[in-house]
Amino acid sequence: MARFTFRLPDIGEGISEAEIVAWHVKLGDRVEEDQSVADMMTDKATVEMESPVSGTVVELAGEVGDQVPIGSALMVIETDAVEEAASPATEEAVLEAENPGVEEAQSLSPLRGEGRGEGMPQAETSDESPAVAPHPGPLPGGEREQEKKVLASPAVRARAQDLGVDLSSVKPAEGDRVRHSDLDAFLRYGSGQGYTPARPPRADEQVRVIGMRRRIAENMAASKRAIPHFTYVEEIDVTALEDTRAQLNAGRGNRPKLTLLPLLIVAICKTLPDFPMLNARYDDEAGVVNRSGAVHMGMATQTPAGLMVPVIRNAENRNVWQLATEIGRLADAARAGSIASTDMGGGTITLTSLGPLGGIATTPVINRPEVAIIGPNRIVERPVFRSDGRGGETIARAKLMNLSISCDHRVVDGYDAASYVQALKQLLETPVMLFAD
Repeated sequence: MARFTFRLPDIGEGISEAEIVAWHVKLGDRVEEDQSVADMMTDKATVEMESPVSGTVVELAGEVGDQVPIGSALMVIETDAVEEAASPATEEAVLEAENPGVEEAQSLSPLRGEGRGEGMPQAETSDESPAVAPHPGPLPGGEREQEKKVLASPAVRARAQDLGVDLSSVKPAEGDRVRHSDLDAFLRYGSGQGYTPARPPRADEQVRVIGMRRRIAENMAASKRAIPHFTYVEEIDVTALEDTRAQLNAGRGNRPKLTLLPLLIVAICKTLPDFPMLNARYDDEAGVVNRSGAVHMGMATQTPAGLMVPVIRNAENRNVWQLATEIGRLADAARAGSIASTDMGGGTITLTSLGPLGGIATTPVINRPEVAIIGPNRIVERPVFRSDGRGGETIARAKLMNLSISCDHRVVDGYDAASYVQALKQLLETPVMLFAD
């Protein structure tokens, strides 16, 4: 038997370390070649690691949330001689052991061999295990052992948990299995003895801040610490805009259904050329504001892993249908965890929306190093006064929406932000202008 050391390969330009966000194997597991063994997160993306050989996992480099330097041991796999000799990865590792001078030069480089390409890890064979901290396995719990002694269906267990009833205190009327009728009888009897069914309080727990959540925490803290934010909010009458959207959707054919966002992006792109200080990135260290000619629109997207901001490149060159398609593609990829690194980063301004949860007003946090972020809020229907065309006024129903913008006060003055939103308001309240050259 020989031990194969799986070293973390270079998985991104300029990346010196990666965070373990998930293990797909544990100590003692049998793994096959090309089997997924771990998910590693860098500053830009989550990368799936695959085993280059078959064998048994004997050591793992820490726990979820730990950082692993590029080139260091990620895991150790015990292989047998037959597999080792047949594996191109192992053949190269043997050559490496016979030529110590090569090992140091290649220790941080991806393995290359027959049937393998860029991104494969460096391998080495050794009779001694490297200093890798074993990954602890789950410990048997006393509560789980106690629970196994009580026979009951999953439905009965779930109901008992909701009611706060310990199944071990319920005596079955027939056999050893607790049934719903036994639970009912216990509740009737228990109530007479002062028992009050209630949902038990949740136990206290500690949740490690790792992976995407840690990246979000670091980025948000850096943004609030470095940027003097200010937020401006304006009310916009989107009655005509919503009517236009309904008309476009009625004749959309096989094109994607329009939400408010594509129309809002068109309006943002049309008004930004007159306010170039908003479509920019601020380089703190160089003391330079880089104003962008193109609009690379960041789309704040909620995913199971946390908030992500994929980017629509050159949004100013896309029509509403193309924008709707791209919004859907990016949102689906982000939520599925398959977003490409090319779709992340490099934004020049960000749009964030909570949809129907938008509330009255928001104060969004700037996506550093950008200098502005725009947030539409919930649309509500309210009565408003309108001119009747004869010098009088009449009361009408209107769809109103507050629009928030947060800006970096080092770059954007309050007057400029307010002027921009007023220009945006005029365009959104006259939606025919969205489609005029």
